[in-house]
Amino acid sequence: MTRNLLAPGDGLRRWWDGRSRAQKWGFGLVAFGVLAMLPLFPPPFLNTPNISFGGTMAQFAMVAIIAIGLNVVVGQAGLLDLGYVGFYAVGAYTVALLTSPNSPWNRLGATGWFTEDWAWLACVPLAMAITALTGLILGTPTLRLRGDYLAIVTLGFGEIIRLMADNLSDITNGPRGLNEVAYPRLGESERLPEGVFSSGNSSGLANYGTWWFWLGIVLIIAILMLVGNLERSRVGRAWIAIREDEDAAEVMGVNTFKFKLWAFVIGAAIGGLSGALYAGQVQFVAPPTFNIINSMLFLCAVVLGGQGNKLGVVVGAFVIVYLPNRLLGVEFLGINLGDLKYLFFGMALVALMIFRPQGLFPARQQLLTYGRAARDLLRNPEKEAVK
Repeated sequence: MTRNLLAPGDGLRRWWDGRSRAQKWGFGLVAFGVLAMLPLFPPPFLNTPNISFGGTMAQFAMVAIIAIGLNVVVGQAGLLDLGYVGFYAVGAYTVALLTSPNSPWNRLGATGWFTEDWAWLACVPLAMAITALTGLILGTPTLRLRGDYLAIVTLGFGEIIRLMADNLSDITNGPRGLNEVAYPRLGESERLPEGVFSSGNSSGLANYGTWWFWLGIVLIIAILMLVGNLERSRVGRAWIAIREDEDAAEVMGVNTFKFKLWAFVIGAAIGGLSGALYAGQVQFVAPPTFNIINSMLFLCAVVLGGQGNKLGVVVGAFVIVYLPNRLLGVEFLGINLGDLKYLFFGMALVALMIFRPQGLFPARQQLLTYGRAARDLLRNPEKEAVK
């Protein structure tokens, strides 16, 4: 009898699928707890010697949020979006335009929620709402397209947003960007007069990158809960049907346009949240950050992790962020390996498409309604019949 060989990720995925919902929650909380402690006690083999490990993990949290949002669009609904960086830019510029002193729309210092202490927090739901509205405006006329045509339209959208930010100098300050963007004012003290989230908190056990990472972890958990509930709902089942065969789904009565628009708007809102997180952390927003290369890297995180697997794309985001930072400053034959990140990602994608086209942790679709009861019935039909 031959024994099936498990590819990387299959054994872990099968073990995870066999756990109950309560067990998954328990293991998940422990895993996220350990992950949260990594910046405080980084293992030597995992540490980034030439750059702050806390800053690297903060960047990972932002990209993970983007990857989860893009996975809703690409992995679950099957919509090829090459311009997702445009939503990231809209979220970042919403915060920057409302809080930067270089912006004519600056509301910092106003009464109410736009006082200095609360400005960033007030801008986060605004950034998500405006980005979701942008997704609605873009998706309404374009989601009747499919495949390559939709990919080209979304690619154009991402470039249009970047070019608008670059050329509307009177509003966005053009290529010079917007600086002194608001951030959370928390933990102000004599040693840290601007709080733990400020760039002045660059020393000590928990620097500002670590605090931004912790905030990102909380947001990731909340988004995973939201997306997980959607997966198990009628909306999630409609997305899977559309991804597998849109024509068949439409024949069976699924309103494909409505559910595709749902995915687009939800994914856009999550991208806007990550953009708001980026603007607050870096406190500077400029057009070059939102180029097409970054959009491809976000898509690369989804493909590497496994399209449709919300936890897998988090792993893909970690690979995308960690690898270049780990190789930063490492030289081989006089070549800085950190400068070759695109070569490494390209080689990884080629190898993945040959040996593992579904990604490292491919999604295993189950019966979403009464799935566990159905599996138990198939495993023990006689026992269930006696009941």
